[in-house]
Amino acid sequence: MRVPLALILIAVFVAAATFVANHPGQVEITWQGWQVETSVGVLGVAVLILLAVLGMLGTVVRGLLRLPRAWRRRRRERRRRAGYAALANGFAAIAAGDPNEARRAARRATALLDDVPLALALSAQAASLDGDAEAAQAYLAGLVDRPETMLLGLRGLYIEAMRTGDRAAALDLALRAHRLRPNLAWAVEGVLALQLRLGRWEEARDTLAEAARRRVVPPERARRQRSAILVELSRTTEQHGDQRQAVALAGQAAKLTPEQAAPFCREASLLVAMGRTRAARRVIERAWQTAPHPELARLYAGLDPDAAPLARLEAVQALAARNPDAEESRIAVAEAALDAKLWGEARRHLGRALEAAPAEAPSRRLCRLMARLEESERGDTAAGRQWLDRAVSAPPDPRYVCTACSAESVEWHALCPSCGSFDTLAWRAGAAPPLAPHAAPAPLLPSPSDLAAARQ
Repeated sequence: MRVPLALILIAVFVAAATFVANHPGQVEITWQGWQVETSVGVLGVAVLILLAVLGMLGTVVRGLLRLPRAWRRRRRERRRRAGYAALANGFAAIAAGDPNEARRAARRATALLDDVPLALALSAQAASLDGDAEAAQAYLAGLVDRPETMLLGLRGLYIEAMRTGDRAAALDLALRAHRLRPNLAWAVEGVLALQLRLGRWEEARDTLAEAARRRVVPPERARRQRSAILVELSRTTEQHGDQRQAVALAGQAAKLTPEQAAPFCREASLLVAMGRTRAARRVIERAWQTAPHPELARLYAGLDPDAAPLARLEAVQALAARNPDAEESRIAVAEAALDAKLWGEARRHLGRALEAAPAEAPSRRLCRLMARLEESERGDTAAGRQWLDRAVSAPPDPRYVCTACSAESVEWHALCPSCGSFDTLAWRAGAAPPLAPHAAPAPLLPSPSDLAAARQ
C-alpha cells in the first residue's frame, strides 16, 4: 500500500512541476518597504525549503522537550534492573543461608523497587532466616494490607505460625485464604490438616467433603481420610452416650475402606457392648473376607462366652473358611484347636502357617504357638524352649506402626499417639520402617505460581 501511495505523490509532484513550467508567471511581494519579484517556480521551491526547515526545527524542539521524560524513563529502567538484580542476589543469599547479605539485598531492592511485593517477601524471608519473627510478621502484614498481595501475605504468616507452633493462628490464616480462594490447594490442605490435628472432626469432615467436591483432594485419599474421620466421630459419639449413632458412623467408615480392619473392629466391638451379637457376627464375617485381623478373631471367639471349646473351634473354622488362604485364618483356627486340645488340627494349621512364612523367619506368634503345642501335646519342654528361643530373634508380630515416626500403637487411632500425624498408623509385620526424614522448613518466599495466583 505504501508503494502506490509514493508513486501517486511523485506523479502529483511531477504534474505540478510540469504545469508550472508550462505556465510561467511572475510573483511580486511588497512588505515593510521590501519588494521581492520572482517566478512562481522559485517561490514554490522556497516554500518547500522553508517548510522542511520548520519541520526540522520542530523535531529538534520536540526532542528537547521530551529529553527530561526520556531521561526519567531510562533512570527508572536502570533502577528496575538494579532492583531485580538485588532481588536475585537476595534469593541466592536466602538459599545459601546468609541472612546478613539477604537483609542488605532486601533493603536495596525495597529502595529501588518502591516496596513491590517481591521486595517485601524477600525482606520477610531474610528476617525469618535471621530469627527476627516480629520483623518477618511486620513485612508479611504489609503484604496482607494490599488486596493484590493478600494471599501471599496470608501464606507467609501461615507458614510462620506453623513454624512457631501457633496452630490456632495458623488455622485462622488458612481459613481466611480459603474463603478468598476456595480452590487454593495450600489453604485447603492447611485448614484440613489443622482441623484434624486439633481433633475438630466434624469441621474436618465438612472441609474434606468440599475439597473432594472441588477435586483439590484426590478421590482415593478423600475416601481413606473420610473413613478415619468417621471412626473418630464414632468414638466421640460413644463418649456422649449415643451408641446407635456411634455404630452407624463406624459402619459408614467400614463401607468406605473394606480393606482396613479398624472400622470393622470398632463397629463389632460396639455391637457386642450393646448385646447385638448376631449383628456383630455378621460384621466380623463380612470383614474377614477383606481384612482378617487378630482383634476380629478375638471378638468372634468371644461372642458366646459360655460355648464349649469344640463349639468355638467350629465357629472359628466357619469364619476362617471365608478367607482360607489368609495367615490370620490359619492362626485363628490353630489357637482354637489348641484350646480344644485337638493337637493334630492345631499342628496342621500351624504347619501351613509356617510354610507360608518366610524361610527361617516365622513370626513370634507362630513360635509361641509352636512352643505351646510341643509342651501341651507331648510335654516336650526342650522343644518348647527351642521355639521360645527362636521367638526372641523372630520378626515382630504385626502391629500398628506410624509411617511418619515409626512409633507403635496397640490400638488404631486416626492420629498417631506419638507424633500426632493423621492417618499414618498401618498394620505391619516384620521390621519397623525407617524413620521418615525431617522435612525442611517451608520458605516464606512465595513461588512464581503463588505470585501469579495472587495477581489474578
